[in-house]
Amino acid sequence: MNHRVRSRSAVIAGVLGSVLLAGIAVSALLGTIGPDSDPTTADASSAVPALISEANAFSITAPDGSPASVQTKAVKVERGDTLMKLLTRNDIDRRDAHAAISALTEVYDPRRMQIGQLFELSLADGAAEAAGPNLVSLSFKADPVRSIQVRLTDDGDYRAEVKEKALKRADGFGAGTIKSSLYEAAMDADIPAAVLHDMIRIFSFDVDFQRDIQPGDKFEVLYDEHATEEGAVVRVGEIRYAAMTLSGKEMAYYQYTPKSGITDYFNPKGQSVRKTLMRTPINGARLSSGFGKRKHPILGYTKMHRGTDFAAPSGTPIMAAGDGVVDFIGRNGAYGKYVRIRHNSSYKTAYAHMSGFKRGLKQGDRVKQGDTIGYVGTTGRSTGPHLHYEVLENGKQRNPMSVKLPAGEKLAGQDLKRFAASLPALQQRIAVARGEGQFLAQD
Repeated sequence: MNHRVRSRSAVIAGVLGSVLLAGIAVSALLGTIGPDSDPTTADASSAVPALISEANAFSITAPDGSPASVQTKAVKVERGDTLMKLLTRNDIDRRDAHAAISALTEVYDPRRMQIGQLFELSLADGAAEAAGPNLVSLSFKADPVRSIQVRLTDDGDYRAEVKEKALKRADGFGAGTIKSSLYEAAMDADIPAAVLHDMIRIFSFDVDFQRDIQPGDKFEVLYDEHATEEGAVVRVGEIRYAAMTLSGKEMAYYQYTPKSGITDYFNPKGQSVRKTLMRTPINGARLSSGFGKRKHPILGYTKMHRGTDFAAPSGTPIMAAGDGVVDFIGRNGAYGKYVRIRHNSSYKTAYAHMSGFKRGLKQGDRVKQGDTIGYVGTTGRSTGPHLHYEVLENGKQRNPMSVKLPAGEKLAGQDLKRFAASLPALQQRIAVARGEGQFLAQD
């Protein structure tokens, strides 16, 4: 084993010199993938040059006097592959492979590899005493922004390096008219799912998305996009403006950070959208049972239903309806797995029939509005997966859909003046974005 280490050290100096030349070829190979391609998908193989796809390898002769040559090959992840399996299949010694993978895990989880993903391997041969080629480097495109290389250093260790493309911020915009559902209209307008999720959270204080949305209602949203120099959008950022027109009533909110330092969304008069509590602390759910008397689905007789039920698939995240402290967490009779949050001296909220709680959550923990506290289930006296949600005011259960909730922050003084002064520039951006798309609320 010691002989193996010495043989590798003996060739490192010559290998690293050769790798400089190999790097040129590897860069050329990466260039063939193209800035808009993503080799993390199975279709990435279509971007591989014929030389690679047919022979799967090409050699680069080392400079004169070098003790070794470097062979560079492109290899593709196959079904059932681990990175260790991929490397050893290409005649890389398990010890070298393990050392390289250990270095890689500091910046990337190899379990995220996808079928069809491409790796470029630089291998040193020519050392007669070596059991197989020395792995000089492995390189791959982790995503449209990041390229990663793990290379052999002068001291014989492996080191991972990450290169990121510079991204440019631009305005993303979407608008539409609801025909059957907000989700379908947003998808038709090419609004990213993450943006739709955030927009729902903004309006969840005012809107019951099961009852208030009607065909013909309209919406628009302005948000940040981050793109490469080639124009490929790789991620979306925060919403800067969102508006909905429901049954002829328009609600518009603009992002602003007051002197408190807490970024929020405010209407043109400076009133925060945020209320003490959210009416719907779950996304994508169907209102399955409202507050009031009903025939109990299990007990079979008429009984007061003192909360609101939201049907959703098991495992759907449940959010804290407001800032507060966990007052109770655990099993609670017919409620099954249950969480109760104390928000202030007057209000508490309760969440029942959960499949489980957020890992580590315990009584006395502070939570923020929108934090995940647990997941939809069907524990306790329940006929199917749903969230039973209650709002308690001074200990008495109230209808979550109609209870009057205290308003959030109202800007005043210099904050209100700065907010008002910021609106023209933001409204100009909205006007420009509408020119690229179409603001249907103006029909």
